[in-house]
Amino acid sequence: MRRRFKSVEELTFADDGMFQAVLREPDICAELVERLLGVRVGRVEYPQLEKAIAPFYTTKGVRLDVYLKDEDKVIDVEMQSYPQEALGKRARYYQSMLDMDALMKGQSYKSLKESYVLFICDFDPFKNKNGAAIGLPRYTFKSLCLENKAANLDDKSVKVLYNASAYKSEGDEKIRALLRFIHTNEPGDGFSRRLKEIVERIKDSERFKGDYAAMNLHDQDIMDEARLEGVAIGARQNAEENAENLLKMNVLTMEQIAQATSLPLERVLELQKNLAAGVKA
Repeated sequence: MRRRFKSVEELTFADDGMFQAVLREPDICAELVERLLGVRVGRVEYPQLEKAIAPFYTTKGVRLDVYLKDEDKVIDVEMQSYPQEALGKRARYYQSMLDMDALMKGQSYKSLKESYVLFICDFDPFKNKNGAAIGLPRYTFKSLCLENKAANLDDKSVKVLYNASAYKSEGDEKIRALLRFIHTNEPGDGFSRRLKEIVERIKDSERFKGDYAAMNLHDQDIMDEARLEGVAIGARQNAEENAENLLKMNVLTMEQIAQATSLPLERVLELQKNLAAGVKA
């Protein structure tokens, strides 16, 4: 089944594509980051990953939503509208990409800037041991020493994950209004109303419509390739299982088994060797 992508008219601020487009406005990007991270953003830049990293970066199937920097910090901002597997490891990978990008540009590890990975989730990314949502609106992670918290690693890296669905529990009025807008699409203050206006304006942009369609086609191609690869892997596994069964029956030659299963003769011989050694394929 092919994934259904939203039409442009259906998009909200929290949707992939629209989120990136809105945050391409530097003052909006700075305001959002300052609200959610509580850090001052002096001047917003939107750097591209170093060419030397790009091939590795794209082969991992990851695309940063918004990657920005100013004089003393680099920040990756990600919108997560639906649950993802291994979100913590995804955040770890993104942060490593920020560091690698800086190092590839000649910066020494001693002069690495403060690094923030900000995930804005429209769901609670954490559950307790009973499987129930923990329910916090914000989760902040820094490296600390388990034996003595006074020992500060001071690696200048922070990961912050917001849970917009718990906006009612947020004590900060400005953050609460922003999280509410993300979760409900209902603006409740001046900033969220401005976000809503920008979203509506972008929907009328022919350039955005073209970019959004191209992005969806690209994402669909990736999913189709993954599906076809999964089908091919499944077919190969079935063929190898059939070959093993025929080998155990010991009634056909190696060449006949290869022909019957469409496996290379070399693979059939390898399977025979593994069976003799008691190794499962």
